[in-house]
Formats: sequence, structure tokens, C-alpha cells
Amino acid sequence: MTRIMNHPILGNLDDRERISFQFDGIQYEAYENETIAAALLANGIRKLRVHEDSGTPRGIYCNIGHCLECRVTVNDQANVRACLTVVEKDMIVESGKQHPNIVRRMVEKR
Repeated sequence: MTRIMNHPILGNLDDRERISFQFDGIQYEAYENETIAAALLANGIRKLRVHEDSGTPRGIYCNIGHCLECRVTVNDQANVRACLTVVEKDMIVESGKQHPNIVRRMVEKR
């Protein structure tokens, strides 16, 4: 894992409780009060979802909640921003999946 363990403002991570969470069926470790995005990055995860139309990989872009690129599903709730959501113990996070384009399907039916 890659993390800054001792930060002059945020403090020492060793003072925080370690918690486990799941991403796409695999167990990972995070620290309390850490966002999903930070925990995934620290565990080497860069791809959080795929683009709805093209299927290209998407990850963390702005990390302040403006761009919506980091949308994931958390405990069956879709479109949760990983950069703004704090990891909770035993949280189940799933990557965003490419869904069929409804407009494209309607055009193909004509």
C-alpha cells in the first residue's frame, strides 16, 4: 500500500483504526475517516468504473466531488462519489458498470 503515514496536518495514520471493506468482491484495508477513493488508491486500484457509452476506464479525476468520474456503488446504492464518501467497516463497494444505452436500443428497434 502507498500512503503518507505521518502528515504534519492530518496526523499519524498509526493512531487510526484499520477497517476492512470490499471492492468488487475483494477484501481491502482502509483507515478510519479515509475516503473510498483514498483507500482504493492506497491499495493500487485506479479504475473505478467504465464510461457509460464507450466503456473506457474511469478513475479519480478532480477528487473534490465536481466531476463525477469516481462514481461507484456502495451497499447497493448506485452513483456514490468515492472521493467524498468515507469508508465504513465492512462496506461493500462495487465498480460502476457499463449499462446498455437506452437511446441506442430505442433507435435500433426502429
